[in-house]
Amino acid sequence: MRRYALRAFSLAGALGLWQFLTARDVELWLRFAQFPTVTDVARTFGTRLGTDAYWQDLTDSVTRIVLGFALAAVLGVAAGTAIARSRLVEDLLGPLLEVVRPIPAIALVPVAILLFPSNEQGIVFITCTAAFFPVMVSTRHAVRALSPVWEEAVRTMGGGRARVLVSVLLPGALPGIFGGLSVGIGVSWICVISAEMISGEYGVGYRTWQDYTVVDYPGVLAGMVTIGVLGWLTSTAVESAGRRVTRWLPGREPARPAVTSAAGGRARARRSGPAPVDRPAPAVRGAAVPVPAASSEGKRP
Repeated sequence: MRRYALRAFSLAGALGLWQFLTARDVELWLRFAQFPTVTDVARTFGTRLGTDAYWQDLTDSVTRIVLGFALAAVLGVAAGTAIARSRLVEDLLGPLLEVVRPIPAIALVPVAILLFPSNEQGIVFITCTAAFFPVMVSTRHAVRALSPVWEEAVRTMGGGRARVLVSVLLPGALPGIFGGLSVGIGVSWICVISAEMISGEYGVGYRTWQDYTVVDYPGVLAGMVTIGVLGWLTSTAVESAGRRVTRWLPGREPARPAVTSAAGGRARARRSGPAPVDRPAPAVRGAAVPVPAASSEGKRP
């Protein structure tokens, strides 16, 4: 509960500082006098929530993100695993991917316009390219970092390549894969918004750029808030899925309460070692020593 209170306080503090600087027309090094206030942005944002155009733009952007990111996840995991496991695939695809990887995905907009018959397909291609490389690199490193002992154990029990892939490679590489997915979803939003600004017809990025061209700065900020909220929701969804899938990892399980039952007491006794044996006290000189009574079996007839 304290964490959520701190997060809410942080967000409220940032909004309060923004409102104070813009309402007071503070002119230091930054020119807050020309910046819209929080109330102006909230008013514009509330107005747009009641329009069909806003939800149409939202639906288009989310659809492009889902399609591009899903393709990037499948292709990135497959390519990263193949490159990490096969020298032939690494020699064939490795140099090509390493040459293309430094190129920003947004720089591929002219290529997408020339190759694809529609802007929609071109934007999905740019989104997929942006998320592909983080997923591929993370998967490649995660697969290579796995211990060969696990694979040898599966092969010893008669498992083939499919069993090794399903039981060892993919489960062991899941933390690295989801790390790449978390990075890829953020890069995807950057590129899809930029592509919509350049060549899109609909979408949040397209609408934000149109507001800028008509000098509607509250509308620009409302679009930026929409982009931030969408990015936060999708990133949280990916991270939540990663935590759910990797619950078996050490440190992910909640701490177990102390066992107070009789079985728990016996377990603690076994861990602490055998109980001390009571030994008779040493005889003291001059003290009377008790003599045991003779039994009937020991008497002679």
